[in-house]
Amino acid sequence: MTDLRRLGASDLKIAPLVLGGNVFGWTADRAASFAVLDAFVAGGGTMIDTADAYSAWVDGHSGGESETLIGEWLRASGQRDRVLIATKMGMLPGEGGEGLAPARIAAACEASLRRLGTDRIDLYYAHRDDETQPQEAVADAFARLVEAGKVRVLGASNFHAARLKSAVEGARAAGLPHYQVLQPEYNLVSRHRFEGELQDYCVTENIGVLPYLGLARGFLTGKYRTRDDLTKSVRGGQMAELLEGNGAAILSALDAVAAETGATLAQVSLAWLIAQPGVTAPIASATSAAQAEDLLGAMTLTLSPEQRARLTDAGA
Repeated sequence: MTDLRRLGASDLKIAPLVLGGNVFGWTADRAASFAVLDAFVAGGGTMIDTADAYSAWVDGHSGGESETLIGEWLRASGQRDRVLIATKMGMLPGEGGEGLAPARIAAACEASLRRLGTDRIDLYYAHRDDETQPQEAVADAFARLVEAGKVRVLGASNFHAARLKSAVEGARAAGLPHYQVLQPEYNLVSRHRFEGELQDYCVTENIGVLPYLGLARGFLTGKYRTRDDLTKSVRGGQMAELLEGNGAAILSALDAVAAETGATLAQVSLAWLIAQPGVTAPIASATSAAQAEDLLGAMTLTLSPEQRARLTDAGA
């Protein structure tokens, strides 16, 4: 059985890989989504990540599609008490306003609970910062959800270091629950948004880090190596910039470490993230049970210090 990791200073303990729910109801239909969720839990996975905004970017969608599918799966599978549910608010306008307006926070939480078919959210994020709202008012609004038992732990996604620090310190000074988890973009080809001041702050303050885009939208699986490969999926058009940067060097280093370990490129990429200071578990999504099973292999893959250094250097 995979060892669980404590998520920052919270009372949550999770396996070192989080399943991303952004594809549910988008590139994974109901049957595929259920198969992925079943495989993830069967393989020792414990936390599922989603957001009320998933997948509002799809024509005909308005958001909440992923939460709705996860809620249907929770009811059908009876697994609610075996998994932890993380979701986010702050990107979709709606009842109560937009952004992190206190009334919006309350309304968005109720809507997510309804779609998920549950009485509590284990980890609830501000999906992005909102400088139009006083941080004290935001902290108070989230605190009310915790006090009501609707939310267990609070997190922040896409926050810069200075704003995360002021939010945490302000909530602490007021005696309110504070952000205990950060969800930044972080992977082998995108490191500048997290490494440095933000990572240092999370390590110092024991804020658990759950990076998203752990596989850089599939680039780190080795699926996109030439311009001809860019037509392979709906995300292919986003890969050209990576190919022109240090992506080729990173793929070469991944190929070498994969050959040495017998692991897949996806497993190596995620294992590198799992080993980074401050990181509790990366987030990765899958559109089939086979993909989910492959990703789960990262939880038990230990890279040597020399292998980790080679991968780090390739992306420097």
